[in-house]
Amino acid sequence: MAIEGKRIVLTGGAGFIGSQLAKRLVEKNEVVIYDNGHRNALKHASLENHANLTVIWGDVLDREAVSKAIAGSHIVVHLAAIAGVDMVMSMPSHCMRVNLFGTLNVLDACVEHKVSRMVDFSTSEVFGSYVYKAEEHTATQLGEVGESRWTYAVSKLAAEHMTYSYHKEHGIQTVTIRPFNVYGPQQVGIGAIHVFVVRALKGKEILIHGDGNQIRSWCYVDDMVAGALLCLEKEEAVGHVFNIGNPRATITTAHLAEQIKRLSASDSPVVFDEIGYPDVELRIPSIKKAQNILGYRPQVDLEEGLLRTIEWYRRIGMEEDD
Repeated sequence: MAIEGKRIVLTGGAGFIGSQLAKRLVEKNEVVIYDNGHRNALKHASLENHANLTVIWGDVLDREAVSKAIAGSHIVVHLAAIAGVDMVMSMPSHCMRVNLFGTLNVLDACVEHKVSRMVDFSTSEVFGSYVYKAEEHTATQLGEVGESRWTYAVSKLAAEHMTYSYHKEHGIQTVTIRPFNVYGPQQVGIGAIHVFVVRALKGKEILIHGDGNQIRSWCYVDDMVAGALLCLEKEEAVGHVFNIGNPRATITTAHLAEQIKRLSASDSPVVFDEIGYPDVELRIPSIKKAQNILGYRPQVDLEEGLLRTIEWYRRIGMEEDD
């Protein structure tokens, strides 16, 4: 059943996934975006001055502001986080504070204002360095203490536990999503496909950290948003964690760079450098649970998704950072 007539708050809603989710919800719902504007994809979302959209600039660590934004809402989707390996490693304590305490502030506001459903975005990184057809009940892996690379995963996993605890103790309808490598038009930030495409179109060298043999499954943003909407709509989703991704779109990083070069008719050289932190060598999800409970089926294969992404950046996105 499609969601209609609800007040929906998206923390981190100005980001890549949040802004695309807002576009899908805003025609038939009142959508409130609460964001600090650090990665602002709203400028590409064609939502300016939409009558059903309110944007509140604020920080999820501001407990009172979060509560005020969530007051009166029916659904909260919590996407706000510190993400990206470089950013996480440069500010690990802040990463943990935002991802954990920010989630706590959102959950407390949901209890205070009797929000009916809260959907929390976690990460596939909770599975650790080697993730092959990982199912949601598979044991998660915690990296070694002192390695800043893993503070993101640790904080997100702690937030998952907290979200589920609030479901059990306070009766909030919670759902947790673990996204697997999302890409597509309108992406801002430092995603690999975003960077590779922009540099390929500019004829600049495409830099790969490591040997390029890292394996990833890539999920086109429309499929990610479709999975998120199912988590908002389905009663059967409540109390569960779901992997949302596309295991059929699996490729090495080096092959991905060559695919992007071919599809964009680029002659950019591909170069490699040493990686200065532990990397995820293999990341392929199992989506059986999402298929069985939600009816989730990713629709966009990798080549089609890359073509759409390349075309968008060719028309509009060349000014994005690379």
